[in-house]
Amino acid sequence: MRALSWSWLGRIPYDAARNLQRARVDAVAAGQAEPVLWLLEHPDVVTVGRGGDRAEAVASGLPVSETERGGGLTWHGPGQLVGYPILRLDDHDVHRHLRNLEETLIRFLATSGLEAGRRGGLTGVWVGEKKIASIGVAVRRWVTYHGFALNIAPDMRAFRRFHPCGLDPEVMASMEELGVKTDPEGAAAAVAAAFGEVFGFGMRTGVPEEAAR
Repeated sequence: MRALSWSWLGRIPYDAARNLQRARVDAVAAGQAEPVLWLLEHPDVVTVGRGGDRAEAVASGLPVSETERGGGLTWHGPGQLVGYPILRLDDHDVHRHLRNLEETLIRFLATSGLEAGRRGGLTGVWVGEKKIASIGVAVRRWVTYHGFALNIAPDMRAFRRFHPCGLDPEVMASMEELGVKTDPEGAAAAVAAAFGEVFGFGMRTGVPEEAAR
C-alpha cells in the first residue's frame, strides 16, 4: 500500500497556508517532495472561491481572502477542521477526487455516531437537512490542493453574515450542535485514518514543516 504522511499544523492564517500549499504543489509536481495531507485550523476569515461574490464577503464585516479553489463563499475559523490534501491526480478525475473527500468525512462522521451523506448537485457533506462540511479544491499541474472544512465546534454565527456556498445560512451545522463533543486536533487522527481508507494510503504521522508553524 502507498504511504502518505499527514500532519496537524495547528492554527495558521489562511493566506499563509495557501502560500504553503502552492509551494508544496510545485515541489510535488516537480518530483521534489512527496504528497501530503495537512490538517489545521484558521483564524476567522471568509474565503471567496472562483464562483464567489467578493462584495458579499466584504459586507460580512469579517476578514476576506480571495482564493483559486472552486465554489463560492465560505467561512473558516477556530473550531473547524480544515484538510488540505496535496496529491498527484494521476487519473485527472477531479469529480472522483471530490467524491472521495466527501466519502472520507462521511466515514469519519459515522465513527462519531452521525449518519452523513450527500445532496444531489451540491458538493459537501450533510447530516439530514444540515450541511456539516464544505469542499472546494484547485488543481495545478495535476496536483490537487485546497480541500475540505468540517464544522466541529466553531462559532456558527459567522455563517449568518453571508450566504455560504449560496445557501441559506441556517442550513449550516456543526458536530457540537448535533450532539458530538470533540475538537479539531482531537479529531485529526481519525479523519486521517478515514482518508487513508478511501484514497488507498497507509497513513503515517509526519512532523509539521517549520514554515507551517
